[in-house]
Amino acid sequence: MSLIIAEIGTSHEGSIEKAKQLVDAACNSGADVVKFQWVYANEILHPDTGFVNLPTGQIPLYDRFKQLECPVQFYKDLLDYVHSKGKKFCCSPFGIKSLQELVQINPDYIKIASPELNHYPLLQELADIRKNNNIPVILSSGVSTLADIEKAIQILGTENVSLLHCVTSYPAPEEEYNLHLIENLSKIFGISCGVSDHSLDPILVPALSVLCNGKIIEKHITLSRQTAGLDDPVALEPEQFALMVHVVHQTETCLNHYGPEIGKQKAIQQLSEQFGIEKINKVFGDGIKRLAPAEVQNYGRTNRSLHYMADFSAGTIIQPKDIGVLRTEKILTPGITPDFLPNIIGKKLKKDVQNGAGVLLQDFLE
Repeated sequence: MSLIIAEIGTSHEGSIEKAKQLVDAACNSGADVVKFQWVYANEILHPDTGFVNLPTGQIPLYDRFKQLECPVQFYKDLLDYVHSKGKKFCCSPFGIKSLQELVQINPDYIKIASPELNHYPLLQELADIRKNNNIPVILSSGVSTLADIEKAIQILGTENVSLLHCVTSYPAPEEEYNLHLIENLSKIFGISCGVSDHSLDPILVPALSVLCNGKIIEKHITLSRQTAGLDDPVALEPEQFALMVHVVHQTETCLNHYGPEIGKQKAIQQLSEQFGIEKINKVFGDGIKRLAPAEVQNYGRTNRSLHYMADFSAGTIIQPKDIGVLRTEKILTPGITPDFLPNIIGKKLKKDVQNGAGVLLQDFLE
């Protein structure tokens, strides 16, 4: 049976009452795991990163994340509430502070979201924690190359680690999902794989992922696509989520009853009546790992790079506090990748640099 994760994320908008309503909806819709995001704005973005359009108007994206910050007790109460429903609790940290606080409340799973796949200081901190606490980890691999995934797994290891194939685009086109990657990634890394699905259809990608030996299905849930949560426009409402769960289990039953080969043929035949065989074959793809067309423009912006945290003049010796490992997002220029961080600490700037600018190797004296 696939592990089905209902990603609430920040759809609660900081309200514990709404968060519990979302937990109820996820549990009643058949989710096995309920997932949240532990947000501190300064772990994710630079204040000058740009704006986001919301139903209430345009506001700085950093300010939107600040609004979503919640105290530790908020997450502890939700963990207890999820457990009271007989379900598992999962949460994504976005930096070392949120990771350390998350570990203190003993979640059932820690999820590393796709943009943090190359947040190497965060991954190393998690690897160090897991030396004494082998908590299960789920890695998401949207907007990444095969080399990016390999580097993350080298840091974390494979024991109690699962991998989700993902397309980092909101929404993600079903035809770009290339679901045969699930089987291939599982073979390459020797770990259980599944899918994190940002497409709008409630059943196509999840059902086909089961036919590709996917073991985990993650999809956003919301009380309404019309509300102001950052991910609400691509999330499933409870009835849609319940339909997804039903079709996933129906697909699994088909495979178990008829066997893998015949069961797969029958499931494809049934789905092709609704979606057409041509679209299904496009969703399956060729299984070769590459950036999906919809996420190419996000590479380097959505995942992490190095940014200056103040204006600095030529001759400044760079200290650890001077550099942020951040998502570039909207209007800033991406910097070099986080694996260069040790190389630039203690180095002298050869030119003036601006607060928020991406760090470049040519900024430094040889």
